Amino acid sequence: MGLLLKVFIPLLGLAMAFYFYSATENFSEEMLRGKRVIVTGASSGIGEQMAYHLARMEAHLLLTARTEAKLQQVVKRCLELGAASAHYVSGSMEDTTFPEVVVKEAENTWGGLDMLILNHIGHSYFKFFNGDVGHVRKLLETNFLSYVAMATSALPMLKESEGSIVVVSSLAGKVASPFAAPYSATKFALDGFFSSLRQEFLIDKVNVSITVCILGYINTDNAVRAVSHAIRGTPAPKEECALEIIKSGALRQRELHYPYRMVGSLLLLQGIAPDLLDSFLRNSYKVENIQR
Repeated sequence: MGLLLKVFIPLLGLAMAFYFYSATENFSEEMLRGKRVIVTGASSGIGEQMAYHLARMEAHLLLTARTEAKLQQVVKRCLELGAASAHYVSGSMEDTTFPEVVVKEAENTWGGLDMLILNHIGHSYFKFFNGDVGHVRKLLETNFLSYVAMATSALPMLKESEGSIVVVSSLAGKVASPFAAPYSATKFALDGFFSSLRQEFLIDKVNVSITVCILGYINTDNAVRAVSHAIRGTPAPKEECALEIIKSGALRQRELHYPYRMVGSLLLLQGIAPDLLDSFLRNSYKVENIQR
């Protein structure tokens, strides 16, 4: 099995990398110039890096996250980098009214919206599931229901502009892996809801694209802090990840797999040999370092 994985996964990865490179090679920064974009979870990590890329592309930005002081710093930097405009709204997605507040701010500021990038996330743990149903419920509110609420509120403006919804998800929302059951549940829910909504848009000829981003291990501070003690492997750079998310949304792709080789390989292996994939995933963790 070890030899098979060493040979098979790299070959799959090369094929997937070529496919996604071909899909994004037509991207031009001009596609985002002057576009009105909401980015959630924009005070740090991938969201912060997306804000900086979009600023360099001269987009109009509305950023949101919990921490106002950090958002102020990011907005200042975006203006220095050349953003057409940059504003922020601070608040928690645990507040069920906040998604509508953010979208209303975009409507009041710009009168419309071209791209909604849903990237925020609630705090979770990386350990054996301890039976805390309340935590699962709370995480679903932040990681799933607030995404639905924001997309629903923004949809009239996105229909008018024939815009895009970009959903930042995870490999954990496609492949069940241990030690992240609550988090994984929220990401599976995102895939189910937005993939179903995409089908409805096609049936009704609604010209709003939905891109679901399937991300692996990225070197954000939060991710490294949460899993570096237990996971074997090197995280991919958040700066490149952020740019690939923007490209995939601008090109109206169905899905983004990043890092291409790793994510693409595992998803293909899931369809071919799911038991082999499960074994590979279990062996990729330092179980002795994981809290029960």
